[in-house]
Order: sequence, then structure tokens, then C-alpha cells
Amino acid sequence: MKKLILVFSLLLLTGMTKAQVKIWEGLDISYGRRVKLTSFLADENPTGTAVIVCPGGSYYWLDKKNEGDTVAMWLQSQGISAFVLEYRAAGIPAFAYRHRAIFRGRQHPDMITDAQRALQWVRTHAEEYHINPDKVGMLGFSAGGHLALSTAWFHYHDFLKDAGVENETNLRPAFVGAIYPVVTMVKPYVHKRSRRGLLSEKHHRDPVMCDSLSLERHVPADCPPVFLANCVDDPVVDYRNSVVLDSALTAAHVDHRYIQFQTGGHSFGASEKRGTAECREWKTEFLKWLAEIKF
Repeated sequence: MKKLILVFSLLLLTGMTKAQVKIWEGLDISYGRRVKLTSFLADENPTGTAVIVCPGGSYYWLDKKNEGDTVAMWLQSQGISAFVLEYRAAGIPAFAYRHRAIFRGRQHPDMITDAQRALQWVRTHAEEYHINPDKVGMLGFSAGGHLALSTAWFHYHDFLKDAGVENETNLRPAFVGAIYPVVTMVKPYVHKRSRRGLLSEKHHRDPVMCDSLSLERHVPADCPPVFLANCVDDPVVDYRNSVVLDSALTAAHVDHRYIQFQTGGHSFGASEKRGTAECREWKTEFLKWLAEIKF
């Protein structure tokens, strides 16, 4: 009986601290019904800071638990309101059957359009969420790191307008965190599965598209502060993705921090069990960095 009461209490608490919205509801957006934004609002948020969390998954699927809800609950516990974005991804059938060589399916720019819509939504509802609209940043993991960075890189292009949605909201994140991110779409460090997931079987070798979405080649003049962290022993995304981005940010004089861990691998998210004790320090370092940049 005591266990049942405890479980019920936890479920009740979870229901009180998070809520989900479909950010394309009522709009004619292909597959938009699948796009969800789940809020994890901090009880005490003195700075008004909020973070939109983008899970990874090679642009084919989403690690919604480990790189989504777990991250958001950790931020919430630290007095930062968080929003997990379930953006459009290609899907497992596209990975298995590669039908996007014939049918469009879900591909770029669907993902960044969803990210811009999430940023628009959170800022538009800032008063309701008790946050500062000028302190909304993004945090992404793996391919989600590429998405979070892309949202900052290409904020000057209104993908919402391309989708037929009027917008008057600033689409530039206040800051960006990218943990073991995909960065480049060209050799020698490209993560080929993420490139194919993003661009489809039909376009993943298009040299113009690959160049334009290789973030180390196009650092914007008004780039927001960036936090990077990854591990040398990452077996999935070559750690030099972050190395080349660090070099590009340094050359462009962008306020940023890059922390390179020796161990930890990939996909550890905000877990207290995955990875290593060394790499799990990214959370402490991220909070320190937010404080240093006045967020």
C-alpha cells in the first residue's frame, strides 16, 4: 500500500510540473501533429532563464527519455524552466527502407522549422511560463546539437514564413549548448547517418546542401554564446566535429567554451549512470557557464 501511495504521489507531482502542447495544432503543416513541446517549469526561477531541449537520434529518431525528459528534469531541479522539443525526424521506416529517395517524407528544413516554432511559442507564452523571453536558449545532443546550433546559425532566415506562418518574434536563441554534437556534413568527420537523416537519400550527397549545413563553415557574425562538450572516445560522432567548430568560433571571436573529456563515449545525456564520472561533469560546467554569461 505504501508503495502504491508513493507511485501515485510521484505521478501526481509529474503531472503538476510538466505539460505538453502541439505547437502546430490548427495549422496545415505536414506531419505537424507529431511535433510536441513538453514544459518542465521550475518552481523557483529567479533569473527567468529557459532552455529548449533538442534530443538526438541521427535525425531519424529521438532519444526522448535520456536526452529529453531526463535533461529537462535536471534543469528544472536547478531552477531553470525547460521545454523538450519532439521535432520531426525521418523515422525508422525511412532508415530501414530509404523510401525518401522517391517520396519526400520528413527532411530538412522540417527540423529547423519546428525549432523556430518552438522558440516562437516559448517566447510568445513567456508571461504564462513566468520566464524572460530574452533569456530563452537551446540545448541539444548529437544530431539535436546540430539542430540547436543551426537554429542560432540561421535565425536570420524565417523558416516559419516559408511554412506560411506569420512571425514577429526574435528567432535567435539567447545561448546554445551542444553536447557531443554533429557539426559538419562533409568529409572527413561527417556522421553519415545524421547527414542522410537530415537531407534524405535523395539529397545527402548534394555538395551545396552539405556545405551550407556544415556549421564550422558558416559562423554568423551575431552568433550567441556557445557551450560545447564531448569526449575523445566518442564511438558514434567523431570528436573532431567539436574541435573544428571550436576553431571556427575562436577565429570568429565568438564567446564560447569548449570542454573536451577523455572518456564518456556518446549518448550519456543527463544520466547519472551512463558515460563516466568525468563526462557527467558537463552539467556542472554548463551551469557555471550560464552564470558567467549572466543567465
